[in-house]
Amino acid sequence: MSDDKKPKPVDLDNINLDLMKLKVTDMPSLLEYAHTVGGFAITPTNQGAIKSNARSAMVEQTEEQLNIIYEQMKTLAKQVQDIKKRVYISDLIYNVEIPFTPVIGKTYYLYEENTGKRYLSLVSPDEWGKAMDSQVFLAEIRLNADHTWKVIKSTIELS
Repeated sequence: MSDDKKPKPVDLDNINLDLMKLKVTDMPSLLEYAHTVGGFAITPTNQGAIKSNARSAMVEQTEEQLNIIYEQMKTLAKQVQDIKKRVYISDLIYNVEIPFTPVIGKTYYLYEENTGKRYLSLVSPDEWGKAMDSQVFLAEIRLNADHTWKVIKSTIELS
């Protein structure tokens, strides 16, 4: 073996520790470059572009989710209005004269006489003929199983 290939003894007295601190790290995984022969290079990225793309995706997703919730709210609001109308007309009907026992699923007619008195009838406006002159047709309704009334046709404003 030649002299230049022989390992040289380490001279501990000549080691410059301050210089060594600049060449070593406690956490090599945080270095911006490969710190071993087989390591891969870590190149800095454009953080602004990455964050901008991520934020755009986040905004798009949350907007889509909010739109879905908004559509659900509109559906629920319509259902609330429909229930309010059913309750209104049901309350109106239960405060008028009903000379018979209504049957669930059957269609009935709500009228108002010239005197302002309202009543429920089995007779449709087409079946009244000339007698219709003394009353005003208000609504065609059907009794639901929950004893609310479904409005089929109406000439009155529901509040």
